Amino acid sequence: MKIGDLAEKTGVAPRLLRYYEEVGILHPFRSANGYRTYGEPAIDRVLQIRELLEAGLTTEMIREVLPCLEAAKEGTPKQCPVAKDLDGLRRQLSSIERRIEVLQRNRQAIKTYLHAWEDTLADTPAEAG
Repeated sequence: MKIGDLAEKTGVAPRLLRYYEEVGILHPFRSANGYRTYGEPAIDRVLQIRELLEAGLTTEMIREVLPCLEAAKEGTPKQCPVAKDLDGLRRQLSSIERRIEVLQRNRQAIKTYLHAWEDTLADTPAEAG
């Protein structure tokens, strides 16, 4: 598929896809005429890149962890190279874990509120019309 097709399927602008190539986290094939072409796995890779960026990782961190994530998906016993910024990855992991805890607390608070609201509505007699 061409870059426009990948952009449409992932919701990521072609300019951003070219940037991902520039920083070494997306690897298109080049056709004889020089156009970028992508296989179907590129869709999942772009979506994973977006998720990792949203989680707070830098493109440098993503470049280091993607090979390990792909090896884990494939079930291939591949030893991951040591990342240049292990401390940065540890900080990101701690940050993600804190956000997960906050989200879980907020989810529970909203569930509690909704259940209380639904119970109140269930206990309120319907108005006679």
